[in-house]
Amino acid sequence: MQAYEKLKGLVAEIESDINKAEGGNKAAGTRVRKQMQDIKKTAQEVRSAVLELRSAE
Repeated sequence: MQAYEKLKGLVAEIESDINKAEGGNKAAGTRVRKQMQDIKKTAQEVRSAVLELRSAE
């Protein structure tokens, strides 16, 4: 499932910015919030794809 692979990649990419944001880097915090929106959108795509698979059976 392509959307799931994209989701895994997004989660892996955000790790360094999360560490920077915890250290007080405000720009990294902004990037984290944007990336989390992308993760949310992609997670919804995965959810929809799973529902489609279930409906096809």
